[in-house]
Amino acid sequence: MMTNDKVNLFENQPIRTVWVEEDEEWYFSIVDVVGALTEQSDFDSARNYWKVLKSRLREEGNQLVTNCNQLKMRSPKDGKKYNTDVANVEQLLRIIQSIPSKKAEPFKLWLAEVGRERIEEVIDPELTIERALETYVKKGYSREWVNQRLQAIQVRKELTDEWESRGVKKGAEFAILTDEISKAWSGMTTREYKNFKGLKKENLRDNMSTLELVLNMLAEATTTEISKQKQPETFEENRIVAVEGGEAAGEARKAVEKRTGNSVITNKNAAQLQELVTGLIETDIRDDIE
Repeated sequence: MMTNDKVNLFENQPIRTVWVEEDEEWYFSIVDVVGALTEQSDFDSARNYWKVLKSRLREEGNQLVTNCNQLKMRSPKDGKKYNTDVANVEQLLRIIQSIPSKKAEPFKLWLAEVGRERIEEVIDPELTIERALETYVKKGYSREWVNQRLQAIQVRKELTDEWESRGVKKGAEFAILTDEISKAWSGMTTREYKNFKGLKKENLRDNMSTLELVLNMLAEATTTEISKQKQPETFEENRIVAVEGGEAAGEARKAVEKRTGNSVITNKNAAQLQELVTGLIETDIRDDIE
């Protein structure tokens, strides 16, 4: 089952959602919806409210509870993924009818907006890119960095498509090959790289400098091209190709470091990198004024 999960906001309340490709539907975390509609103080209170409501609906013979699905969603408490009660738009509207809430009508409008945006993106995928750009800019990233980040997403997609065509399995095997590429060009696995930058659940690429991001793109793009040429048939052959692709970018990194005298790899994360850029801009402005 192909899924794409994200967090949407309803009146600043996080609602975990999952787009299921096979169903062509959004599924929403029922606990999150209940919490937002009933203004519960925390996640546990919302979960208890849904537990009581679900029991009542079941006693009433309501088929809604029976038909509810469970999908893996990231817990807001520990960041791990657990099976979570979810409902599509039709099911959610029925749940809303069972909850006395002054926020019911605004929530219905919000559901319609989320659905409309997804339909628009399916019709015109370019909108997905535009909205992603807007999100990064709102977080404080420069437009130059954002353009590189969006290109990195495309490069990564081309690589994973190539892996799938070679029989590499999503999940553990993808992770192993990604680590091989990362070690070959940066000297660190993805987890080691995250630790170096002081990251936990954050996306590593979102915390790379422009140069780090470009070299990572080079490593993945090179791996894709080598794979197309050599057409590996086994996982071990794919692993060797991943190392070769990463080593090519590693050679480029060493060349850059030799010419600049500075290490490409930085322990700064996104927040620190943004502070650095802001500081440089402010210094330039002060110099111009003085």
